[in-house]
Amino acid sequence: MDRRSLGDVDPEDIGSNRSGETTMGELIARRLGRRAALRGLAGAGAAAALTADLLGNTALAQATGPSTLTFKEVPHGLDRMHHVPEGYEAQVVIRWGDPVVSGAPAFDPTALTVAAQEKQFGYNCDFIGLHPLPAGSPAGDRFLMVVNHEYTDPGLMFAGLGAGRNVNLKASKPQVEVEMAAHGGSVIEIQRDNGTWKVVPESRYARRITGTSPIDVSGPAAGHDKLKTSADPTGRKVLGMLNNCAGGSTPWGTWLTCEENFNGYFGGDADKMPDAKAYKRYGVSKATWYAWAQHIDRFDVEKEPNEPNRFGWVVEIDPYDPGSPPVKRTALGRFKHEGCTYALAKDGRVVFYTGDDERFDYVYKFVTARPWNPNDRAANKDLLDEGTLYVARFNDDGKVEWLPLVHGQGPLTAENGFASQADVVIQARMAADLLKPTPMDRPEDIETNPATGRVYVMLTNNTRRTEQQVNRANPLARNAHGHVIEIAPKDGDHASAEGTWSIFLVGGRPGMDPGARYHRQVSENGWLSCVDNCAFDSKGRIWIATDGAPTAAGIADGLYGADTTGYGKGLTRCFFQAPSGAEVCGPIVTPDDSTVFLAIQHPGEDAGSSFDKPSTRWPDFQENMPPRPSVIAITKKGGGPIGS
Repeated sequence: MDRRSLGDVDPEDIGSNRSGETTMGELIARRLGRRAALRGLAGAGAAAALTADLLGNTALAQATGPSTLTFKEVPHGLDRMHHVPEGYEAQVVIRWGDPVVSGAPAFDPTALTVAAQEKQFGYNCDFIGLHPLPAGSPAGDRFLMVVNHEYTDPGLMFAGLGAGRNVNLKASKPQVEVEMAAHGGSVIEIQRDNGTWKVVPESRYARRITGTSPIDVSGPAAGHDKLKTSADPTGRKVLGMLNNCAGGSTPWGTWLTCEENFNGYFGGDADKMPDAKAYKRYGVSKATWYAWAQHIDRFDVEKEPNEPNRFGWVVEIDPYDPGSPPVKRTALGRFKHEGCTYALAKDGRVVFYTGDDERFDYVYKFVTARPWNPNDRAANKDLLDEGTLYVARFNDDGKVEWLPLVHGQGPLTAENGFASQADVVIQARMAADLLKPTPMDRPEDIETNPATGRVYVMLTNNTRRTEQQVNRANPLARNAHGHVIEIAPKDGDHASAEGTWSIFLVGGRPGMDPGARYHRQVSENGWLSCVDNCAFDSKGRIWIATDGAPTAAGIADGLYGADTTGYGKGLTRCFFQAPSGAEVCGPIVTPDDSTVFLAIQHPGEDAGSSFDKPSTRWPDFQENMPPRPSVIAITKKGGGPIGS
């Protein structure tokens, strides 16, 4: 999530974890050594300087061969258009304001209403999921597409608000209510017709979930006193989901959507409240990002002190049953979830990986208590309510340990403020702090490669890391461009409490940014900055989307492909360039590798850009039409697999 509209200081660049534990930057220094770290993999002679053990692949250390990706790279640049490789085309599938449910009116950006927005595609699309139709069928030309709507940009949505640091705080109550309706998520039906993806109108599956939709609460925190409010004395029914960033799915076909930076919606003097310490650890403060607390009482912590505890969860939604209530699954812990993706353990239990997207916060996984049942979908209904939440410690010898967050074990006792498992999951960050895991550089998307079983952790950046927090030889002090960690579970079992880790790549421009590390043959267009989300094609090649490259590196955000094995491992190639102000989110490749879908979020979110004078009018480029966050489909002209 990019917050340029909030001014020069990115609130995600501050961090709320004051842990003194060894950071990932220190660990990288110990494993790499000073000279190899400063040279980088792309520098002359770096293949000899960086050992095969460090990279987890002997072939890479000796690599001279080309990537299996054969498309002509998109040149780095920064303009108001999007760009795809020669021989490819991009199609807009759905835009902010397009109809989702029956009865949705035509989009009119000059007359936004709650009633209209609740039926239309929401703002700032992020995660994209594909669920085949019919359910359980081999994937083909028909899917339910699920899409998150992370946040809103009032200055780009409404005429007359202008631009600048405080534009979000200028929204009126009617505008705030439209913003709430533009949050959440959408379920749409899509179908491929003669090579073109189209939204199926009036689909019986179509659905909008918003910032005011009723959502059930389940798991250990359901009904806890800290979740009770004047509007919900049971602590079991929340209105809305907020800041839904990335997500995932389950093997039984449901959608997992993750609440990330929920703290920014709340106002009031958090410092004088009884839970001030917990508020601070989660970033809840008077420095609200929005005008919501001015107009909606439940977002003022002085009026509803427990309302922040009702956000920061993983929400499960059944896209095949539009009448079923969304459910906040509290067993997976409360923090700034970026995504939540699964892998199967050897005994059939399901393992979900999730990152807490803040500087100096942690990587987690959740292991269900029992195996999933592939023959009885209903039997998996509440599988996410029982299991064990773990937090990761990355050791300097290349081992990773998964530490259980279980009430009564170790320091997680009543004496330390955790009287039950409910307390552990509600204050998961504070519980994790006691176990001394490794503070990371903004853990974002975490995905498992279906071809190898290895797990890839996107670490976007951490410009607040100081020299005192790392060894002097550490190349990741003030880590502006991020890096990717590769995890190999012990014996290939994702339920294992152990594994090994290695560095897949370190972002930045080779030869200019200390520590930048890729395959030695990366091109002048193949280096990247600020890794965010990722996906894999059927061959196990990784596709990495970026968020923040315009600010950090002066290039557009984009999508980059790379091999994860063989001689081309880590040789990133630029496949897509986003329009001005936009980040690239939610990459997902169809099972036949013929299409990659992308969510283009916050186009036009540049300094000084506003509804009245936007930096781009992407994707419509029509007079008086503001930029519109959209989902696009990229295909090869004439058909065929993406990338090669």
